[in-house]
Amino acid sequence: MAINKIKKKGQEELVGFALIIILVSIILLVLLGFSLKKPNKEIVESYEAESFVQSLLQYTSECTKSSETDYLSVDELIFSCTNRELCFNGIESCEILNSTLHNLIEKSWEIGENNLYKGYEFIVRQDEKNLIFPLVTGLTNTTNSKGTQYSSPRKKGVEVIFNVYY
Repeated sequence: MAINKIKKKGQEELVGFALIIILVSIILLVLLGFSLKKPNKEIVESYEAESFVQSLLQYTSECTKSSETDYLSVDELIFSCTNRELCFNGIESCEILNSTLHNLIEKSWEIGENNLYKGYEFIVRQDEKNLIFPLVTGLTNTTNSKGTQYSSPRKKGVEVIFNVYY
């Protein structure tokens, strides 16, 4: 009988030990699940839009000012457009600005109803009132957006506003 009591006591201890192992494993799995869960990151961060605008303004366009090698950056092209100037090849600077911006934004942000980004607006205005150049594509009536506002150091009162809607 003493042997049966020892066997039962050993079995009870083994069952208790197994329950403790199972309980600890479940707690570890729950904690692991919380630690691996990705934080809710917004689709577009403000610094991404700001960096995009900064690099976009430095992009070299196809418009030349006085010769075939004097290419204007998008920043310079914006001011050429506000003055209604023609490029060296006779094409309006606003036309080249429109196509350059549209192509760059479309390739960078992949706008569309079935894509992650639903629309964008790229606006150049002067003194917060005069709209110089609007470029709006896709759905812009959603409440989810990120963007940036850039004031040009070259010309006082000129602002570039870029918003991406998702």
